[in-house]
Amino acid sequence: MDKKAVLIIDDDHRNIFALSAVLKIKGFNCISCQGAEEALDLLKGDTHIDIVLIDMMMPGMDGYEAIPLIKSLNKRKGVPVISVTAQAMLGDREKCLEAGADGYIAKPIDVDKLMELLSAV
Repeated sequence: MDKKAVLIIDDDHRNIFALSAVLKIKGFNCISCQGAEEALDLLKGDTHIDIVLIDMMMPGMDGYEAIPLIKSLNKRKGVPVISVTAQAMLGDREKCLEAGADGYIAKPIDVDKLMELLSAV
């Protein structure tokens, strides 16, 4: 079986580094972007992506704005988008799902929960 390609979108390179390290150990290929605009440009191209992990709170375009745009790309119709956020307050999960996310995980990330999410999508 081929490794799944995960696109990590986060404005903090430390989060990208930590997530990439964990996912690579678990057998995923990781691609990263430090902003939603950069990610949208990449997603408009032909780069193979199986799953998108997106930070919800970023300067410029945040995840709430980016998810519907990602979902509207013809080439990405079936690609699951999982929101990653430090916003773990009551209602935040629903807000992420309303924006179009297929899943939600709070920071700090529980690796077991993340693996469950990734295997479910």
